[in-house]
Amino acid sequence: MSPGSTASARGRRALERGTKRRVLAVVGAILLAGSGRAFAADAAGTADGTPVRLDEQKVEGTREREIPRFLPAVEGVDIYDGKKTTVIDPTEPPKIVNDNYRQLLSRTPGLVLSEEATPLVSIGYRGLDPDRTQFTQVLKDGVPIAADLFGYPENYYMPPLDSVEQVDFVHGGAALLYGPQPGGSLNFVTRKPNPDVPFSLYTNQTFGSYSFYSTYNAVSGTVGPLGYYGYYYQKQGLGFREENSDFGLYSGSAKGIYTIDDTSSIKLAFDGYNEEHGEPGGLRLTEAPNAVLYQEDRSATSRFFDRFRLQRYIGSATYENQIATDTYLRVIAWGGYVNRWSRRQRGGGFGTLPSGEAAQSNQIQDQAFNTAGLDARVRQTWSMFDEQNTLTAGVMYYHDGSPRVDKRGARPDADDGAVRNRSERTTNYGAAFAENRFVFGDLALIPAVRLETYSQSVDEAVNVDKTAEGIPLADESNVDVVPLVGMGATYTLRPTVEVYGNASSAYRPQLFTLAVPLSPTQLVANDLKAGNIWQYELGFRGYPTPWAYWDTSVFFMDFDNQIGNVQITENLSEIRNVGRSRYYGWEVATEVGVLGLLDDVNGTDYAERFGEFALYGNLMLLDAEFIRGPFDGKTPAYAPDWLVRAGVQYTHPVYGKASLLTTATDDMFANDNNTPDFFIPSYNVWDLTMETNVYRDNVALYFGVNNVFGEDYWARVRSDGIDPAMPRNFYGGFKVYL
Repeated sequence: MSPGSTASARGRRALERGTKRRVLAVVGAILLAGSGRAFAADAAGTADGTPVRLDEQKVEGTREREIPRFLPAVEGVDIYDGKKTTVIDPTEPPKIVNDNYRQLLSRTPGLVLSEEATPLVSIGYRGLDPDRTQFTQVLKDGVPIAADLFGYPENYYMPPLDSVEQVDFVHGGAALLYGPQPGGSLNFVTRKPNPDVPFSLYTNQTFGSYSFYSTYNAVSGTVGPLGYYGYYYQKQGLGFREENSDFGLYSGSAKGIYTIDDTSSIKLAFDGYNEEHGEPGGLRLTEAPNAVLYQEDRSATSRFFDRFRLQRYIGSATYENQIATDTYLRVIAWGGYVNRWSRRQRGGGFGTLPSGEAAQSNQIQDQAFNTAGLDARVRQTWSMFDEQNTLTAGVMYYHDGSPRVDKRGARPDADDGAVRNRSERTTNYGAAFAENRFVFGDLALIPAVRLETYSQSVDEAVNVDKTAEGIPLADESNVDVVPLVGMGATYTLRPTVEVYGNASSAYRPQLFTLAVPLSPTQLVANDLKAGNIWQYELGFRGYPTPWAYWDTSVFFMDFDNQIGNVQITENLSEIRNVGRSRYYGWEVATEVGVLGLLDDVNGTDYAERFGEFALYGNLMLLDAEFIRGPFDGKTPAYAPDWLVRAGVQYTHPVYGKASLLTTATDDMFANDNNTPDFFIPSYNVWDLTMETNVYRDNVALYFGVNNVFGEDYWARVRSDGIDPAMPRNFYGGFKVYL
């Protein structure tokens, strides 16, 4: 590196440190101002000073357009009281382009985004591994979207944000109502049919840097008892890497809702999705044979032939019935097919070009997932001591048959080759669960229980390496029954101001690849156990006025029996329970509408006349550490000591909106070993987005600059090296609604 570039790097780091201090100071001021002033504004309560509890029995299928920051105590068949929840509105900021999750999560604490330039998304939670969001239950309209719930819980598909009305996030172990995953649940609630007209049309077209183009086109309407919504979504681009960073995504969805009578309806939906992208490989910082160095060219490519493809075809049917005034039923059935295919050149290393004889061939992996599931829930409202209590209970069944074939291609760009491994994998899962919300005046207690049973089996038909070593092929199965419990509580201090707490258990079953490794040099301990997790949270939140809210909480997570790979000899390793880790910290999120505050103080109507100028921010402080096992004293992967998101947004009631937002995070490691190659330095990235109406509400233009100041950073490191994040990039487009 030249002296000039060294000096430039020093200057950039100094600027970053100064910027981070300023961001933290601004966010701190926002947090204090927002929570203090908002609580003061609500201190009077109602006219006579008595607390008011909102009606939690309302179960209409549609939601108010002005989305609150927290989920209601009870909605439909679900109880959210006593849980930390966040409601994310993807239409609140200016148009989000290319499904930018940095912007989607700008108002949400606790979620760590592991950024990449492909269409895939990886989100971690409070120090849990973000790879393909595998520690978080991800749903679309209540339907799980992971490839396999347990054996392969990776989420390769996310619905386009243009199709999403809101995202409901239930934090941590409080998501027990959806399953055992410790990272909470993200439920993408998609758009409903337009009830007002028989036909409407929406389209947007976007153009951006690196040959980016996307189009989203939707039709919607209601004719008699039938409502419909359908869309086609496409995005493509060449990426910023020198080669093999192109991507193309094509998806569509159709939804029909038939109203049977005043109390019941049935919804049918189908999703089709096809995506392919190049994997340009990772980079490194230190010299090595065939090294591709980050500091010389962060857009360089180390893998010129690696590709990834995904196909997904899933259908679902949902039946809802308000059986009686106090009884509500929902049944969802779903099923379909997912195929994950990849090819990767052999002979490469960490941030190095493939070399040697192995580089003349590749590894081809083909996994299919044939899934089916049923989720039936009922909510019953009942009275005790003149209070309305709520019971919700249900059952769930899930099945997945998943063949896997691994081949070796004779060329680095081969799509087919000789079979090396073939196996059949099966998952069967059942659960029964119940929660009850007991109300005692201002206090609500919500005990929960969930009984899980699952079985996994892996049957190897071919394994060339094992056969060569004289090792028998695997025919393994395991069955387990796991009881889970939780307790939530809420105490109402003022209307829409409350203290809440939750304690819940969770577990982490072994994956297919952990049950039966493909390599003959890898063993599995006979006493391998599922990981056990306990989580605790105590928080204080309020939404007392339309111009302010806050949510702050302290949390603790204990993760025992983590599963890892331990080297026994130079050529032999074993998958075993490697130890215990603990995570604790503090989160706070708040927002203040400046003009709304002035109106409230002075009795003016500036916000109504001139729009709102909102300041928002959230902060997570995290202390995570392994406290037992071979990683004792080390920090879990993707567990920064602090993470800040903050921004300012101006929204005019007629002309549009503009937003400037930032994400700043402390340094962290991308592996549990905390090795230098997997170090991720602290970074601070800013985005500027704008949207303006040009003809009534029918035509709008939008424009944006991502990574405004050209931050040179990475947020993801894989086994093949550093995955650089996107440099400064621009986009613009238009949308039309008819």
